[in-house]
Amino acid sequence: MAPFIHESAYVDAGAVIGEGTKVWHFCHVMPGAVIGERSSLGQNVVVMPGTRIGNNVKIQNNVSIYEGVELEDDVFCGPSMVFTNVVNPRSHVSRKAEYKRTLVRQGTSIGANATIVCGVELGRYAFIGAGAVVSKDVKPYALMVGVPARQVGWVCQCGEKLAGYDAVTGMRLVCAACGSAYRIGAENLEPEGER
Repeated sequence: MAPFIHESAYVDAGAVIGEGTKVWHFCHVMPGAVIGERSSLGQNVVVMPGTRIGNNVKIQNNVSIYEGVELEDDVFCGPSMVFTNVVNPRSHVSRKAEYKRTLVRQGTSIGANATIVCGVELGRYAFIGAGAVVSKDVKPYALMVGVPARQVGWVCQCGEKLAGYDAVTGMRLVCAACGSAYRIGAENLEPEGER
């Protein structure tokens, strides 16, 4: 299935858009941007040159994907959330050579109005709460909230918060919604069966 490009959107020559992807009202996809299959760009999304967006990514209204940002498969970007790409911007000083890479790993969700400061990695299936400001790397499956963002728990791949420890093992969490089981390692959470 060919991508859908709304008549008000601009897709520059040299941009690559995968099958089944939808680019909605007033979007601008610039040359060299690569967007995977079955993704969706909501109203007023800007995708800068050289950025990479995976498959099945949902980017809600008013989000800019700046140079240096990479979104892996199944990422969700909530309305008006913000990525940065320079640590100390000044309008009168060119900092293009100082752009920092930001990597958002598979399955991560970023809530509305959250800010992701450049140079960080958000681990697989992390959940960033609405309005949070992330300035450091985030562990896989971590639930992050606040300004500055801090970890307040763990989330399942299905997005539900994991509560409490198993009474027998003390190191095992089971999702009440989908039944997926996880083990807490030295510092990270891992699905059972993965190492």
